[in-house]
Amino acid sequence: MLNLIVVYLIIIIGLINTIHYGLYIVGANLYDIGSFFRRRRGVRPGRKLLVSVVIPAYNEEKTILRTLESVARSDYANFEIIVVDDGSKDKTAPIVQKVIRYGIGQQMHVYLSRRPRSKELIKHEELVSLNRAQSIRLVKQKNAGKGAALNNAIANHVRGSLMMCLDADSTIRPDAIRNAVEYFRDKRVIGVAANVQVVEQKTLISLLQKFEHMIGYRSKKFYTLTNSEFIIGGVASTYRTAIIKKYGLYDTDTMTEDIGLSMKLMSNGNRSQRIVYADNVVAMTEGVQTYRALFKQRYRWKMGMLQNLLKHARMIGSNDPIYGRMLTIYRLPMAILSEVILLLEPFILIYILYLSFVHDSFSWVLGAYATITLYILWTIWPDEYLTRSGKLRLSIYAPLMYFLFYIMNAVQVMSMIRCLWNPQLVMRKVLAKGTWVSPERAGGQMNYS
Repeated sequence: MLNLIVVYLIIIIGLINTIHYGLYIVGANLYDIGSFFRRRRGVRPGRKLLVSVVIPAYNEEKTILRTLESVARSDYANFEIIVVDDGSKDKTAPIVQKVIRYGIGQQMHVYLSRRPRSKELIKHEELVSLNRAQSIRLVKQKNAGKGAALNNAIANHVRGSLMMCLDADSTIRPDAIRNAVEYFRDKRVIGVAANVQVVEQKTLISLLQKFEHMIGYRSKKFYTLTNSEFIIGGVASTYRTAIIKKYGLYDTDTMTEDIGLSMKLMSNGNRSQRIVYADNVVAMTEGVQTYRALFKQRYRWKMGMLQNLLKHARMIGSNDPIYGRMLTIYRLPMAILSEVILLLEPFILIYILYLSFVHDSFSWVLGAYATITLYILWTIWPDEYLTRSGKLRLSIYAPLMYFLFYIMNAVQVMSMIRCLWNPQLVMRKVLAKGTWVSPERAGGQMNYS
């Protein structure tokens, strides 16, 4: 009897995953067709909205200059940069102050890494000009957390009608701001999620995160097509400033302020207002450098997701006309069901391997392996921003990823178990600390390929 129950459970979960992945493939391809025609139409002329690029930073001396340089190279003229130093104990603030004074470019990298004989080494004509931006400002505050840093900027310093939040370990393509602005021509759009890619650093942990992001962000195309997206990550996320102020800024009572904001916005309805994924708003970010840091990161993400799902639980299954049914009947319940399946996965895997050895048949394992490998390849080759050589390189890794993803699954399972071990924190009866600790950064340049 137990064997029969487990077999039926495996079949049901397999069917759910098959339908899920099928919808992702169809939805992503339809999104790509629409994106193709949008690109052919090009960016239409119109009023240049002021965009405030807010960069919250805590101990980011290795990467802040690289981040500022990427924004400075933007081909969109009307923007301002606001760096909020959240009580950094390193050289983050002095670096920003030098950029404000001298500009940014190769000579600034030399100036910051060495002690020049004279300030004449800073040649303004060789620097990337920041004059196109109305201003670059440094705001200092006591260490209070990323959410508090963003709220400080929005409430007291942001002047733009649009606000882009950019992590201090990330960079954006020159056309990212311009492309993000284009989505707001649709008056219903209140938030835009960026296409965040993980920079390759020739390590297994970096490769895992790169593939994970590629697969996860391709699914966002389906969510946008069906108006069921409810998550905008923190990297290069863009919002209407007035909307954020209307609904009370970022909440700081959960461990993921970015998920908290997008869910709060969607809790007020997603029919007359919506958030979308923008494949052409491309940002690069560093993955974490160690497995310990990965576990801490995924625990925080899991905890933040559970906290926000419980906080806005009234949306799940709701028939309120302000919500689209794909959000309340499909997307939100699937977010919960996927976590249940995640916890069952180790037991199911062990049972499948047991049956395979007992019956000397590995058809189920081979079927799962072939399906996942083909899905990974299907994710790689339609990617708009990978070069041909980049696609070939990642395709070589694809047959190994089925096995390597079990490392990530193990991290996810342990993170979920740790969350369930702290129910008081999940239900926000005990509040998490608002301060943050930045993970180790690699630094260096980022390539979009």
